[in-house]
Amino acid sequence: MRILITNDDGINAPGLAVLTEIAAALAGDAGEVWTVAPAFEQSGVGHCISYTRPMMISEMAPRRYAAEGSPADCVLAGLYDVMKDARPDLVLSGVNRGNNSAENAVYSGTVGAAMEAALHGVPAVALSQYYGPAQRDATDPFEAARVHGLPVLRRLLDKGVWTRDDYGIFYNINFPPVPAESVKGVRAARQGFRRDMGFGVEPAHSPSGRRFLWVTGAPQQQPTSPGSDADVNLQGYISVTPMRADLTAHDALEALKAIE
Repeated sequence: MRILITNDDGINAPGLAVLTEIAAALAGDAGEVWTVAPAFEQSGVGHCISYTRPMMISEMAPRRYAAEGSPADCVLAGLYDVMKDARPDLVLSGVNRGNNSAENAVYSGTVGAAMEAALHGVPAVALSQYYGPAQRDATDPFEAARVHGLPVLRRLLDKGVWTRDDYGIFYNINFPPVPAESVKGVRAARQGFRRDMGFGVEPAHSPSGRRFLWVTGAPQQQPTSPGSDADVNLQGYISVTPMRADLTAHDALEALKAIE
């Protein structure tokens, strides 16, 4: 198996090292793992691409490249430049430092990379490690992902739904904020929504007196609707969420016929 890996935390991020281990085991001795990752952190860029400017790409080592672009840019670079002569069989994105459950998935560059791969007909999975009081200060806060990532991916490749239609399915996996031994299992879960929270801004002034705005987040330990991704994560389960890039609100189409 030929696997392309990327992330949004940057090419030197510890989560990418974890994903490299997982991908190497998944590819096997006869397989290949290629890395095209952002040269610098790109958290929160979502599915953006560098449409109006070029990006520099540098070979850091055999099969390892850094690109001055977004995670989606990195997927494009992998598909149409670095691996253009033999496309990958699978794209993996992560392992993100922090969860991409619930509304976080909308902003996530990690998820954006998987979405871009799916738009090009390549099976793709985003992987993220939830942080919480039980493991964020541990020697290896990625332990749950490191230990359980490979078996979950193998089961998903074997039993998951993989489509090649216009907006093919890709997957968003979130590992719970607990040590590996405390993971309770895997749950197929819908994308949740954290109410009464979200991003905002906080003003600040520089020493020179210029006014800036810091984007602020919110606590990630608040409960969400039962059965949703963040809900099962906080219960100690790995969430697996099927996604599509199709943004149509299909449930509203029939009612909208009233305007015709």
